[in-house]
Amino acid sequence: MSRSATDRTGMLLQPPEGGRPYRFDPGALCLELLTTGGPGSYARHEVLHDPAALLEWVRRSRLAPGLEDVLSVRQEDVRDARTVRDALLRLTLARARGGALAAADLAVINTAAAEPPLVTRIGSDGTRAWAPGATGPELLSTVARDAVELLTGPFAARVRECAAQDCYLLFVDTSRPGRRRWCAMERCGTREKVRAHRTRSGDTA
Repeated sequence: MSRSATDRTGMLLQPPEGGRPYRFDPGALCLELLTTGGPGSYARHEVLHDPAALLEWVRRSRLAPGLEDVLSVRQEDVRDARTVRDALLRLTLARARGGALAAADLAVINTAAAEPPLVTRIGSDGTRAWAPGATGPELLSTVARDAVELLTGPFAARVRECAAQDCYLLFVDTSRPGRRRWCAMERCGTREKVRAHRTRSGDTA
């Protein structure tokens, strides 16, 4: 689960219904990819339509700044990104719900992870940088390897669905007590508090 400076505050997401953007930290790079849509009912959130959209996700992800400047992606990489994402969504939902991990989805992740990953290097100024010539398969390998680390590591049992009924986001609960319920307190946590208050006061508007 690679981390960078952008990981300290999470991704800035726009609510589907509109309103103010909010910060969402899913706790793992691979789970950030799930914010781009998915199969079935998740398709209404689809944003990965072309290479520019995939590069925009990279820019907003926890990957170190500057990757989008050296990364080359093709339309087929977008297709493969959606395939990896959809398999990952099914696997993490199964993990969150205590279900079995489908062999076909595991094969997708393992195949992507078998490719060479993105390469970092030390820049002339001593800072961490991405090696030039990065490709789509390398990006997906890095995401898939992060998924392997998550789903086989100490936090595998901490993959959660947001407790809000109208939220589709998943996260890994890295809190010490392991009682995180919301994708973001400022969004779903606050909305649930408002709903609970209205229920207690008899206001259902």
